[in-house]
Amino acid sequence: MLVFVKERLAFLAVPKTGTTAYHAALAPRADMVVSNPPELKHAPLYRYNRFFRPMFEKTCNAELETLAVMREPISWLGSWYRYRQRPYLDGKPASTRDISFDEFVEAYMRGVKPPFANVGSQARFLAPRPNGTSITHLFRYEDPAPLNLFLTERLKMDLELHQHNISPRAELPLSPKVEQKFRRKFAAEFELYESIGA
Repeated sequence: MLVFVKERLAFLAVPKTGTTAYHAALAPRADMVVSNPPELKHAPLYRYNRFFRPMFEKTCNAELETLAVMREPISWLGSWYRYRQRPYLDGKPASTRDISFDEFVEAYMRGVKPPFANVGSQARFLAPRPNGTSITHLFRYEDPAPLNLFLTERLKMDLELHQHNISPRAELPLSPKVEQKFRRKFAAEFELYESIGA
């Protein structure tokens, strides 16, 4: 999470949406950088609302706008799948080595997910809170130009991004049957993604 007090902006870091590159580029400009532990670096909106928002209201006497990036849901799962194929995880419960992408997505759709498929939900991360707190500015990972323009204008700075945390390359064949089931069971993820910029 990055906080810009003067600009009244909090950049929430949805995992696997390229936010590490923005973090690296914007951290020197930010007033507050939350980089560890991961539970706080990647604090979802509900955690931001509960812990960070009241603190900023009291210390800054202002409601900050929130910003986040969302990735197309199948691509997002694919990034997690590839990320968990790193040799570092070999033999560990979180590893996806020797697991097909179909098997990974099927496991993700279970009520109780195995460790390798327990990666959260973008829709849950971004869900508005009962008190009205919501994501003010939501951008698509696949179309970075509007986000980059927003940040350049809002922060009045040139933005120079470099790739970080790149997952290993891998083919991601997803059978039509599994994709259809995923789109049906997780319709909220796709509806939220399609609503961006609408």
